[in-house]
Parts: sequence; C-alpha cells; structure tokens
Amino acid sequence: MSDARLGRPRAFDADAALEKAMLVFWEQGYEGASLAELTEAMGISRKSMYAAYGNKEDLFRKALQAYAEGPGGYIGQALQAPTAREVAAAFLAGSVRSSTLPGCPAGCLGVQGALAVGENGRVAHDILADWRAGGQERLRERFQRAVDEGDLPADANPDLIARYVMTLANGIAVQASGGACSEDLRRVADAALRHWPPV
Repeated sequence: MSDARLGRPRAFDADAALEKAMLVFWEQGYEGASLAELTEAMGISRKSMYAAYGNKEDLFRKALQAYAEGPGGYIGQALQAPTAREVAAAFLAGSVRSSTLPGCPAGCLGVQGALAVGENGRVAHDILADWRAGGQERLRERFQRAVDEGDLPADANPDLIARYVMTLANGIAVQASGGACSEDLRRVADAALRHWPPV
C-alpha cells in the first residue's frame, strides 16, 4: 500500500484551492503574490500547500494550467473553427470574454502574470513567455493549414497572421486590465478583422 493511501485524506478541495491560487496570481502577478496571500486565499497552511502542490513555482504552473483549461479554454475551441477568419474571430472574442469575466481580475493571467518582474520572478516570466509562444505556434499551424487548403491566399504568411492575432489578443488583455469595457474591446476586435486577408 502506498504512503499516500496510508496518509490522512486531504481536508480541503484541491481543485477549489487551486482556483483560488489562480485568481491571486491573476490579480497580483507571480512576484506580487506572496505565500501568505496564496495560502490565505486557498484556506490552507503553507505546509499543506507544499504537500499538495509543491513550491510556489510548481503552484504557479498548476494555476496556469487551470487557467488554460478554464478562462483560457477559448484558445483550443477557437482553433476548431472551420475557417481561418472564424478562428481569428473566435480567438479575439474569447480574449475579450476571458479578460472581462465578472468576478475575475481584468486582463489575462498569461499576459499580466509576469509583465514587470525582478530576478525572483524570472521563472514565471519565462513560463508565461513559453505559454504565449505555444499559443501563437498553434495559431500558426492552423493558419498554415488554411493556406494549404486554399482558405487563405497562397502568399499569406501564417507566422505573421498568428503574431498579428496574438498581439491583438494580448493588447485586449492589457486594455481590459486598464479598465476598458467588453463592448469597446469587441469593437476593436471587429475593426481588426476588417483587414483580414482576402482569399
């Protein structure tokens, strides 16, 4: 029998506690979120946090994964849209929605989590840079497929289009964190799509 099975069961809901940690990181950023704030929000002791999630970096990685599967889940959904333009529209609409969710911090955890960090936050900066790059690469692959299928012009640049859409989504998140409302951000997204490459 494993040690885990011999040990006492956890006295807290691990998924709910992780969601609380995600909200703290989302609002405070990696470096701004202290262990005291994290454990208080999660309703657990520091010892329980280490036992269940590992150190702060491990907790941050798990919180980012929870974000990617929750508020950031629009990314995977957008990639399933039938045309490249619909992919971009769904991606930007998802960015607006997740950046202005009632009851959640404004903006995007993946953008604001480590915008301004010192040496202690370098790990989070790199984690989030990789995460955003991964999203951009998924867009690039989808737009390359659109070129191959004739949905985008043969001379379209999938890398540039993916960077364009990702830059708009990141800008939407920054604008939201500055107080922009969802309606204004939707208008920005609509305006950007008017310049979509014609087939």
